[in-house]
Amino acid sequence: MATLARLQARSAALAHQYYFRNSVVDVFRKKENDAAVKIQSWFRGCRVRAHIRYLNRIATTVQKWWRGYLGRQHCQLIVEIAYCAMKMNIYNAMAVRIQRCWRGYRIRKHCFDYVCLKEYLRAVSKTNDSVMEALEEFAEIKEREEREAALQREKKKKDYQARKMHYLLSTKQIPGIYNSPFREEPDPWELRLQQAKPLVRKRPRGQLQRPTSLTSWLACTSARSFPRSDVLPPINRKQCQGPFRDIAEVLEQRYKPLEPTLRVAEPVNGVKEARAEFRRQEEARNVQDKMFLPFTSYHKKEKYIPSVHLSSKCGSSAYGCQSFRDENPEKWICGKDFQTVLPSFDLFSTYGKSYSKAGQIL
Repeated sequence: MATLARLQARSAALAHQYYFRNSVVDVFRKKENDAAVKIQSWFRGCRVRAHIRYLNRIATTVQKWWRGYLGRQHCQLIVEIAYCAMKMNIYNAMAVRIQRCWRGYRIRKHCFDYVCLKEYLRAVSKTNDSVMEALEEFAEIKEREEREAALQREKKKKDYQARKMHYLLSTKQIPGIYNSPFREEPDPWELRLQQAKPLVRKRPRGQLQRPTSLTSWLACTSARSFPRSDVLPPINRKQCQGPFRDIAEVLEQRYKPLEPTLRVAEPVNGVKEARAEFRRQEEARNVQDKMFLPFTSYHKKEKYIPSVHLSSKCGSSAYGCQSFRDENPEKWICGKDFQTVLPSFDLFSTYGKSYSKAGQIL
């Protein structure tokens, strides 16, 4: 028991001593391991570098032999090309020398014969002289014809002008502008006016009268639709003194186009047509602008928001689905709905378009 008690008393010191020895051994073991790894890495690096240097020497030798072979092949090709070019240059120079000698002999022998060339030039000069004479005659004839045509056109123009100004001819009572009493001799235009005939406008024969139809009567373009007043006298462009209206405003009032009344301009069923057009536009317009993705979970967490006419407590309304106006046939006085189309008033149709006695617009 005493031995057990001594061992139990020394157990803490033994554990501490065991831990200290193991830690010291681990430190030495780690240091030795790092040293071994460093030695191995250095040795392996030296071996790999030596092998790479060996491979580089071998690759350099192979590339040197191969590039030398390619260089010798290329040099041989260049020499062959230069030899062929030199031969072709020599052959071309020899051919040029032969052609030069032959062409010189041919030109001296056949082309530049002095006697034949002199005869040829003499014949060309004679032909040229005859052609030039013919061209000069033709040019004189054309110039003469153009002068005669210009004189004829000028004469016709003056005759037509004289016929238009025949009213300026002198009479026994009043002398004309071309026969002034202060001149010694009358103007040549006076004689021309005496010889010319007055210009009379030709009226078309058999001019048919267009029959008056119902459309022309309704459009107020027929003479029988309503009585027309006489043509107003022309308005002078000079502004008159006094409290008068502007000339441009008077002309605009005189020549203004016909404006139909409200009853003619707007159809009776205009409201129904507008409703039908609005309904077609609503149907064509996209009601839901969000893209529908049936195979994705992007809209899974969104809450459904019902429309107003479906979420109402009073039930669904027909407004927007069947009609755009509340109709109650029980409250109708007659058998059909009331149409808001008013007849036209004559007083409102002429408002701002007629003159009063004071010269102001009503």
